[in-house]
Amino acid sequence: MQLLSIKPQDLVVANLYPTEEAVLQDALRYLFQYRPNLQLNFAVYRYQHDEELTLAKAANLAGVSFEQMKEILTQRGVPLRLGPTSVAEAQAEIEIMERWFDEKNID
Repeated sequence: MQLLSIKPQDLVVANLYPTEEAVLQDALRYLFQYRPNLQLNFAVYRYQHDEELTLAKAANLAGVSFEQMKEILTQRGVPLRLGPTSVAEAQAEIEIMERWFDEKNID
């Protein structure tokens, strides 16, 4: 069985998406939804290779809690970078955690 070859541009030309970027974002959202391990593994990879990605941001990217992310990284032998290095980074972490709690309806 041969799969039909569809390019992001084809969906834009058909007026189904405004841009190729929108097609790719939608595709990735669904990919991560149906393959959560990919999302988690990508978050771990990004945490390991992007010094600016905080633990809170990695947790948000992975779709898990801060504590779960700490545990996952520890189990995988990834050194934790704890604590913000600036006031702006601390505020960004607080905002991410607040959004996560709001999404989970946790008070």
